[in-house]
Amino acid sequence: MGHGPAVKLGKDNASAYKTRIGLWMFAVYTLIYAGFIAINTIKPSLLELTFGGLNLAVIYGIGLIVFAFVLATVYNHLCTAAEKRLNS
Repeated sequence: MGHGPAVKLGKDNASAYKTRIGLWMFAVYTLIYAGFIAINTIKPSLLELTFGGLNLAVIYGIGLIVFAFVLATVYNHLCTAAEKRLNS
């Protein structure tokens, strides 16, 4: 029982734009994550500071996860718009 592809794939005129946006977002996330690692390596006692009952390590870690989801959502929105604009 052979099934063909769901859609016909063609040239993606937005691939260069999507790559550029993805690399910039990766660089931004990497710098923010490197900040977390740097704090943990250079002055780990700073991560013990408490804000609202949570220490900075937990807040920073959850912030990294939330920021990743925000970046993914923005990336999806920008890429979808670029595909509609450049591939039609």
